[in-house]
Amino acid sequence: MKLDLHAVLIQHLLTEKIPAMREANNTVSFLVHPDANRLHIKQAVETLLKVKVERVNVLNVLGKIKRLGRFSGKRADWKKAFVKLKAGEKLELYESA
Repeated sequence: MKLDLHAVLIQHLLTEKIPAMREANNTVSFLVHPDANRLHIKQAVETLLKVKVERVNVLNVLGKIKRLGRFSGKRADWKKAFVKLKAGEKLELYESA
């Protein structure tokens, strides 16, 4: 499947563990398109953000079943990617906050 590079990366993720991962391992994380694979993600990060990527780990997250009284629903499934940057590379996404 051919994906547009701008459609691969949806948004960067910022949780409690991610700043520690960024400091220790030079790793950043993104919410990515469900059909994107490691090669698409690596190419999109290197092209759009102009940094060199060492490794990409991808994780499929299943949506939770949520209930409101007798009605139940399901949150959407999504995919996240942990991108390890090469030594000496730095990404300024989190520095503006």
